[in-house]
Amino acid sequence: MKAKHKVVVITGSSDGIGAEIARQLARKYGPSLALVLAARNEEALKKVAAECKAFGAVSHVVKTDVGMEANCRHLIEAAVEQFGSIDVLINNAGKSAQALLEEVDNLGWYQELMRINFWGSVWCTHAALPHLKRSRGTIVAVSSLAGLIGVPGRTAYSASKFAMGGFFESLRSEVKEAGVKVTLAYPGVVATQIRYNGYNAAGEAAGKSGLKEDDAMSIEECASLIIRGYERGDREVVMSFKGKLGRWLKLIAPGLVEKMAMAALKKEVRPH
Repeated sequence: MKAKHKVVVITGSSDGIGAEIARQLARKYGPSLALVLAARNEEALKKVAAECKAFGAVSHVVKTDVGMEANCRHLIEAAVEQFGSIDVLINNAGKSAQALLEEVDNLGWYQELMRINFWGSVWCTHAALPHLKRSRGTIVAVSSLAGLIGVPGRTAYSASKFAMGGFFESLRSEVKEAGVKVTLAYPGVVATQIRYNGYNAAGEAAGKSGLKEDDAMSIEECASLIIRGYERGDREVVMSFKGKLGRWLKLIAPGLVEKMAMAALKKEVRPH
C-alpha cells in the first residue's frame, strides 16, 4: 500500500466534524485515499473506518489521546509505518468549555484543555513535519471563531484556540519555502455535541450548551468548507457571514464585537 494512496491523518475523527471530513474525503477519492483515523474512542473510530471503506478508501485506526505527547508521536509513527508517507495532517481533535472565570475554583482543567486543543496539535505537527516536507503536504488546524474573537465564559477555550492561531500562522511562514501549506479553519457554532461534552466551571461535562444554536451550521457544510479550503490552498477558512463581519469590525469597532459575542450566549450563562 505504500506510496499508492494520498495519505490523510485526521485527529478527533470518531465523530463530529472529523468523522464527516473522513466520510466526505472517502466519498470523493475512494480507492486513491488512505485515511488514518485517530481519537480516544476506538469502537467509534472503527465504525467511521467501515463507512469510509464502503467508498473504497483504505482506513487505518489508531487509538489516540492527543492530550498525551507519546500518543501523538505514536500516531504519526503508525501512519508512516502503515502507508510510508503523510500528505495531509488535519488537527481537528479538541474539547470545549463554558465557565465564567470567577466561578472556577480549580484551574487544573484549564491546563488540560490547553494540552488537548493546543499542545495536541503542536505535538502531532512536530512529529509529522519531516514527512510533510518530503511530500510537500498540507497542515490543517481546526480552530474556532472563539480563536479570533474572545467570547465571555470561554476564557479557557478562546485561549487555547488563540494559541493555535499564533502557532500555525508562525509555522506557515517557516514551512512555506519547503512547499508545505498551512490552512487555519475557524468554524462558528456547528451542530455537534462538543459543547455538551465540554468542561463546566467544576471541570465536569457540561451536559448543555451555553451558546444559542438556532442557526448552527451543519456538520456536513462545515466539513465541506474545510476540505474545499485546504484543497484550494486557502490560508484561512472563516465560515459564516457573522464571523467574517466580526473579524472586520474588531479592527474598527471592538466594543460592538464584544456586544455581539455577549449576544451569542444564553442569558443564564452571561456574566452578572
